[in-house]
Amino acid sequence: MLKRKAKTPSARLIAAGVDWRVTEFVCDAGPDDRPFEERHDCVTIAAVLSGSFKYRTHSGDSLMHPGSFVLGEAGRCYECGHEHGLGDRCIAFSLSPAYFDEIAHGAVGTAGFWFTVPALPAAAGLLPLAARIATLDESNRLAIEDTLMRIAFAAATLASGRTPGRTRVSARDEKRISRAMRYIDDHSTEAIDLDRLAAIAVLSKFHFLRVFSRVAGVSPYRYLINTRLRRAAIQIAAGERRMSDIAYDSGFGDLSTFNSQFRATFGESPSAWRRGEN
Repeated sequence: MLKRKAKTPSARLIAAGVDWRVTEFVCDAGPDDRPFEERHDCVTIAAVLSGSFKYRTHSGDSLMHPGSFVLGEAGRCYECGHEHGLGDRCIAFSLSPAYFDEIAHGAVGTAGFWFTVPALPAAAGLLPLAARIATLDESNRLAIEDTLMRIAFAAATLASGRTPGRTRVSARDEKRISRAMRYIDDHSTEAIDLDRLAAIAVLSKFHFLRVFSRVAGVSPYRYLINTRLRRAAIQIAAGERRMSDIAYDSGFGDLSTFNSQFRATFGESPSAWRRGEN
């Protein structure tokens, strides 16, 4: 039986920067559809959220499944086929070659790294990141790019089989990170992105992220959330203002996100915190 014309997935841009973008791809192709061939225009690391498909590229082929990650080199052709089932959904993180090369250099210690495997399985240590992707706050560019860089770093590390070395922090870098911290403290209710913070620290985005995490013990995004939560907690304990007003004034876009973040950090709900039960 002749297969039908190849189907290409629908694409929805989630967020983008100068040297990166995040896109959701939804495909409804099945066994009766011909595999389609395309070309990666950037370095691509795509998380499979649902469905399965066969991915073929220059470095081999792999049956993709939920939790696994597609690896793609810029300029390389690839083919996807759904001979085993119907449809899939992926979130693709695309990076310019220069941006990825900086991240990969930090992960494996050498320049010019490229993927020698087509994919990473769900069991390769990326499951927490895959779960994070499924709940990305699409309005928060800082959280999105933070996740993108962590995924790229982890993918390069796992694909190479190497262990990343520790990042030393100089007094000069500590001073730069301190400037970024003060900026977050002063603008915690505003939307803050990684480009702005890295520019304040006068560091590349990847180096800024690594050094910030070494100095602060948390990522810039987590530092921002913690700052908002700390100030909200003080307001909650101090008076009877409505929780929703405190949440919005602290920089949270919705009450449910605020409640879940507060509970995860403080171990109790905002209402329990106000009552001083613990």
